[in-house]
Amino acid sequence: MLEKTEMKFDPEEVIEEFEALTKEAGKVQEETLKKILEENGSTVYLQQWGLNGRTDPEIFKACVPLVTHKDLEPYIQRIADGDLSPVLTGKPITTISLSSGTTQGRPKFVPFNDELMESTMQIYKTSFAFRNREFPIENGKALQFIYSSKQFKTKGGLAAGTATTNVYRNAHFKKTMTAMQTPCCSPDEVIFGPDFHQSLYCHLLCGLIFRDEVQVVSSTFAHSIVHAFRTFELVWEELVADIREGVISSRVTVPSMRSAIMKLLKPDPEQADSIYNKCSGLSNWYGLIPVLFPNARYIYGIMTGSMEPYLKKLRHYAGELPLLSADYGSSEGWIGANVNPKLPPELVTYAVLPNIGYFEFIPLRVNLDGLEPTPVGLAEVKLDEEYEIVVTNFAGLYRYRLGDVVKIKGFHNATPELQFICRSNLLLSINIDKNTEKDLQLAVEAAARHLVDEKLEVVDFTSHGNVATDPGHYVVFWELSGEGSDETLQECCNCLDKSFVDAGYVGSRKVNVIGALELRVVKKGTFHKILDHFVGLGGAVSQFKTPRCVGQNNSRLLQILCYDVVKSYFSTAYS
Repeated sequence: MLEKTEMKFDPEEVIEEFEALTKEAGKVQEETLKKILEENGSTVYLQQWGLNGRTDPEIFKACVPLVTHKDLEPYIQRIADGDLSPVLTGKPITTISLSSGTTQGRPKFVPFNDELMESTMQIYKTSFAFRNREFPIENGKALQFIYSSKQFKTKGGLAAGTATTNVYRNAHFKKTMTAMQTPCCSPDEVIFGPDFHQSLYCHLLCGLIFRDEVQVVSSTFAHSIVHAFRTFELVWEELVADIREGVISSRVTVPSMRSAIMKLLKPDPEQADSIYNKCSGLSNWYGLIPVLFPNARYIYGIMTGSMEPYLKKLRHYAGELPLLSADYGSSEGWIGANVNPKLPPELVTYAVLPNIGYFEFIPLRVNLDGLEPTPVGLAEVKLDEEYEIVVTNFAGLYRYRLGDVVKIKGFHNATPELQFICRSNLLLSINIDKNTEKDLQLAVEAAARHLVDEKLEVVDFTSHGNVATDPGHYVVFWELSGEGSDETLQECCNCLDKSFVDAGYVGSRKVNVIGALELRVVKKGTFHKILDHFVGLGGAVSQFKTPRCVGQNNSRLLQILCYDVVKSYFSTAYS
């Protein structure tokens, strides 16, 4: 199935194929479901629902129930434990993906197979083809801040790793990147290195070695790019010394990494002087990326959802370089490609690829009888309506609730263009209040405006619904770029409290059923500790997302945050 990725890459051919698929999106969806059910109809899971070989969408929806990961967990565990019978898929699953696991405190197991790899490459190639029309690149390199976590074996001997690790370790990833003329600057020894701090340093060094060839700066998530250049601010003189002397810093101790970099590194005093002078001439590091990489065309990564708070800092580093948001998917699989690359990240939409899975959409409105609305098909969605996505794919997920809320912003031929709105599960809720990740982000943005006069910024943030007190209250944790005055931070705290405008919250606050919001300022580097903790659990930096709400069950994360609190303020907004 994967042989296609070895063919020469022709962007116009990819676009033609995409146009043909999306013109017949409804028909392609039916064919895709038929193919999924024909390949997997004899599985333990599907046999119990009485499909009896039928592949019609209406029969499928009538027989097979909507599920969450919790429902499929026992089946996935059987596979991970070595059950060789066709549990979820006709062909054996040989690899398990781990979700980022930053919200629930532990990663979920998700099946990964050749078909998912194929759809990953199809998404990559489709979005690249459209990007290349607007921002053509040729014979360049990509500075990719990508990191692979360690793969391990499950009880049944299956290889398990994060979804990004499973992709990066697949030979077809490198072939596709090379075919798209964006091979990574860094050698495999850096990407698959055992210490991400050393890998990051080496990524930056490789970028500087090939600085005139770098045409794309990217990572899976915007957070990783911001983190990389925050690190550059701290180590840039050391990197310049490495370029000047042609010898890598002693901070890199992994022998395979040192050896791989030393093959690339030659003494270059002229380049070192150039980088030193350019960095010295910057004002607060504004426009750092185009200064370091003069031929870069754009910056690329997932920039929506929980990544939006990092856009301000990323734009600061990017200067005039465009930010292009990457495609829409999850550890469970892909949904759509960004085929309108000129849209800013805040407005980006994703065109659903109708042949990579069978998609249903649950309308968010509640029926008059109080029952959840019936899911509709891809061809039945309505403009400007919001839906929760349901996925059926080639890797054993059937009518799987992804937990994402999207809005239909338009159509590309007959396939919908989705805008990611938020995760459907509530982030903060103590009483009848309902606040999502987006609500938290907007509150933080509003409150952070009070920091401008003190030339401070919020480096990162998270929250916690503290029900250990009576009444329970919201706790927002901030890490700041410097030290703020008590007066300003009290203003920020009050503003946070007033910025949650959900009627349930406001009403509960007025009668003190929910207590005063608490702003806790943590030490510099606290969120770095959270990242280290995540990596220590076997996660990959490429897949790290700061959890925007830390639940009671995530005691270790709460411990890290609470231990590092340096200042605390309670809102007086409703006093």
